[in-house]
Amino acid sequence: MGRKAVTQQDFEESVETVIAGEQKKKQVLSEKEKAIVANHEIGHALVAACQTHSAPVQKITIIPRTNGALGYTLQVDEDEHFLMSREELENKIATLTGGRAAEEVVFGSITTGASNDIEKATQLARAMISRYGMSDEFDMVAMEQVNNQYLGGDAQIACSQQTAARIDQRTVELVKKQHEKAKAILTENRAKLDELAKYLTEKETITGEEFMEILDRK
Repeated sequence: MGRKAVTQQDFEESVETVIAGEQKKKQVLSEKEKAIVANHEIGHALVAACQTHSAPVQKITIIPRTNGALGYTLQVDEDEHFLMSREELENKIATLTGGRAAEEVVFGSITTGASNDIEKATQLARAMISRYGMSDEFDMVAMEQVNNQYLGGDAQIACSQQTAARIDQRTVELVKKQHEKAKAILTENRAKLDELAKYLTEKETITGEEFMEILDRK
């Protein structure tokens, strides 16, 4: 970039490039798509901010990235985090559903933009039930075994087909419950959702400080 020294912004951009790919500034979204993506990302951030035990929002952007994301919300824990409680994982699932929930609350329709969120929420909910012993029904019984966990971790079912069907059912129930919670949070905070989405649409990228300043403003 023609400079002799790197800046803090360079380091932040390098981290985001690893997480989400490079910025695709030449990709132009229509005004309608821009509004949908802005509400989607604010949905994630607002659900996270309105729950306890959620990592603080660091940045929200609706500039497309090369990994296919049309926008993303960056959350960073203030301290190193090696263990997660049941409540923290449930809140994480709710946050993942926050984007789709915002589309439903604001537009009354849904898009394909939540595909990655759906995948992550499902994997997390299933792991809580089958691997982490966080289900009242199955208690501390491992229903899945992870092989080669340092090489990606392929999970194999270690139970009967009938039990596997019940795990599927409990996974759906868990994700659905957190999705309903996310919609309730956004409905209750609809005015802030609209205000923040409008601001993000105009700015395209906002910091966590800007987000919290608007959220806390009366």
